[in-house]
Amino acid sequence: MDRLLSMRVFEKVVDEGGFAAAARALDMSPPVVTRLVADLENHLGTRLLQRTTRRLSLTEAGHAYLSRVRGILQEIDEAESIASAHTSELAGVLRLHAPPVLASYAVAPVIAGFRAEHPRIRIELDVESPRDLPIEDYDITLFGTEASFDANVVARTVVETETILVASPEYVKRHGAPTSPEQLSGHDLLRLVVPGARLRTIRCWRPGKPEAAVEVEVAPVFMANHTDTLLRAAFDGAGITSVSVDLAAPYLAGGQLVRVLHPWITGRLAMYAALPSRKFIPRRTQVFLDYLVEHTRRQVDSAMAAMRESEARRRPRAVRARK
Repeated sequence: MDRLLSMRVFEKVVDEGGFAAAARALDMSPPVVTRLVADLENHLGTRLLQRTTRRLSLTEAGHAYLSRVRGILQEIDEAESIASAHTSELAGVLRLHAPPVLASYAVAPVIAGFRAEHPRIRIELDVESPRDLPIEDYDITLFGTEASFDANVVARTVVETETILVASPEYVKRHGAPTSPEQLSGHDLLRLVVPGARLRTIRCWRPGKPEAAVEVEVAPVFMANHTDTLLRAAFDGAGITSVSVDLAAPYLAGGQLVRVLHPWITGRLAMYAALPSRKFIPRRTQVFLDYLVEHTRRQVDSAMAAMRESEARRRPRAVRARK
């Protein structure tokens, strides 16, 4: 017996004044309504309703039971409303997890704009780089990996981008710029330490032609597991490093960095947003994810356009210089 359903049917029979009226209100057949009330009485071992051909009335036990049932059903309805509100309302706490580079360059830039549109949503961000993604513990877990990533997790692609080689103008002035991937072996390389990375080999290819990739053995002069540290070292002329276009674009535009070995790239990266489940995704999670995707893709598109424009401006000068 579905006790909760039987309780609701009993309450409706009393409120509607009869089995037939309750059946119509509940969109059930009268025999089903009658059976559910009878099952409830059998379960309780007492009669709740006095039935006559003319009227229906509560027994003394029925009066006592109904007074408690109404409160129980009301609390259940309120509990369901509260739980549903966490899924449907644009309010509450949104818990995020991201590694340092994504926290700084992807999450932080969208907070002000998102909060301006959704002031009732509060955001809590944990920043760390764990070996195992804590997907079940957060509403959204952001992570970056190769664009060909495939794993058994519920994840949405936020954005894809290319990685390029950059150095400071001072470094290029002192050491020159490589004109082929093979020349990288004679330069000071700054490498990002990530699980599974081949730090003493660098792979380069022209956009759209990964089948023609060139692998070069290198001896990195500086290695770190923190992107901002590598960028700062590159600013100061320590060497050449590989970084995503969207991170490099502001520094390329500002002159702190220059691209080397154009048009070769060193990889394609993607940022993913992992979710604990495909079902019952809270609206606050969905709207933040939509906002993050739109903002991040717009930023990457803008960065790539700016980089192409900057390279196009420099290219004629280089051609004239050769002449």
